Amino acid sequence: MRTILLSTLALIVTAGIASAEMVRLESPHSVAVTMDRLAAAVDGAGAKVFARIDHQAGAKSVDVDLPASTVMFFGSPKIGAPIMQDGITIGLDLPLRALAYEEGGKVWLVYHDPTEMAAQHGIAADHPVLQKIKGALGKLTGKAIAP
Repeated sequence: MRTILLSTLALIVTAGIASAEMVRLESPHSVAVTMDRLAAAVDGAGAKVFARIDHQAGAKSVDVDLPASTVMFFGSPKIGAPIMQDGITIGLDLPLRALAYEEGGKVWLVYHDPTEMAAQHGIAADHPVLQKIKGALGKLTGKAIAP
């Protein structure tokens, strides 16, 4: 019985996580250049890049082929901490992250829609900090993919 309950709970949690919509933007740059440009935009905005993970390199270290793909974790405690006061579990999705990857000869930059992400944590779509996050993500990713 316990196993069935835990399996059902895992399925519900996974379904909730999977429901977050992604924003998908095409980049005219390589994965590396797209992420370099995103990092520069983040730094220029006074935020911080916390981590950058090269999935292709990780896969290669175990003899698995993956196309170029890098995820970056970034943000600002000045913006993130206040929204966590209204829904501490959003800390599971903060700092923000974006993934650049190559597929079908194109490079894509994707991130979770902040409104959808926040809704999973009970934070209203009109929350003022959420609006700042949404605007900042649009500007930062826009700079990363600009020609």
